[in-house]
Amino acid sequence: MANIFDYLKWRGDVPFSADPFNAIDNLILAELAYVDFGGILNDSFRKISLKTVDERFFKTHSRSEAEKSKDHIERAPLLMDGMLSGGRFRDTKLVKYVNIVNADKDMQIAAVTYLLNDGSAYVAFRGTDSTIVGWKEDFNMSYLPDTEGQRSAVRYLNEVGAKHKGPIWVGGHSKGGNFAVYAAAFCREEVQDRIVKVYTNDGPGFRDEVMSRKGYQSILPRVVSVIPDTSIIGMLLASKVKHIVVKSSENGIAQHDVFTWQLERNSFVTAKPSAFGTFIMNSQKDWLSKIDDESREMFVNTLFSLFEATGADTFGEMKENFFTSAERMLSTINELSRERQNEFKEIWGELIQSSTQAVKDLLLDMMEQDHDRI
Repeated sequence: MANIFDYLKWRGDVPFSADPFNAIDNLILAELAYVDFGGILNDSFRKISLKTVDERFFKTHSRSEAEKSKDHIERAPLLMDGMLSGGRFRDTKLVKYVNIVNADKDMQIAAVTYLLNDGSAYVAFRGTDSTIVGWKEDFNMSYLPDTEGQRSAVRYLNEVGAKHKGPIWVGGHSKGGNFAVYAAAFCREEVQDRIVKVYTNDGPGFRDEVMSRKGYQSILPRVVSVIPDTSIIGMLLASKVKHIVVKSSENGIAQHDVFTWQLERNSFVTAKPSAFGTFIMNSQKDWLSKIDDESREMFVNTLFSLFEATGADTFGEMKENFFTSAERMLSTINELSRERQNEFKEIWGELIQSSTQAVKDLLLDMMEQDHDRI
């Protein structure tokens, strides 16, 4: 089966005038936002051609190492080669790159805007990176209606909309998809009116109070959600959007890697949600229904205080120093008050119980389906 690299080989020379912007074009640009453009781009609106960005990036980065990597973030820069090989993306310009990690505000946001040769702009928000701060912001969404990263995404989109007066596409992968929808929902009305579509690629949803707001309701008909058949991140919280479910060449959490998503010509190969994906969705819904916001906040803050106690900035650093990190985490648990320890264990137990119940429901459903076939 083909993936987005194949798409660029086969259809990268088809102009937007012959085949309008589609969900696969969105996925390419959303994934490219993972590239560290620091030192090449800044937060100004000075246009830099894709060709120049590619040349400058690979002057200081190894193309061969990217080709050997199995990590989708490390492979993302390779998309530029395919984009430059055909007329569809060759003339793309990049502007306004921001990359902010603020531990004090539990915020991680990165974004870049692509100016396409059809006069439209695609605003891309990067997904969660490997930083502990970035992942904590994801978890904060379970008890906060808004995060600092989401509010920053709105400001970013408003700034782009003030400069670019043409049509706008907005999108992102993982948390970037959540930021894309949030920014499109709560940006200025004049900017929202020019948004063609918003793409959330396996991005988490929102709390009910966010979805009930006027801005969210206004943008909802233009939101496109794309998830793999075993979506884990994209099934967190809710969105009120009907998902496009895509077949992946991998299983489990590995399906979060967009390079595993399968396609034919200019559309995705669709599938039905897998049993495991349904299990994950039911587990988290059941768990969240049992835990109030105050308890969720305590659980998230306690969990990440254990991670932060390791002294690592990223989960990769924690993995490299596994035994030291584990020792520091255990020491931090022991330093918590008895009441805090008990509350944390209780909520953790609720999560395990919800998962167990979801497994039982899944097995029962499978048995009933088998009985019906007999």
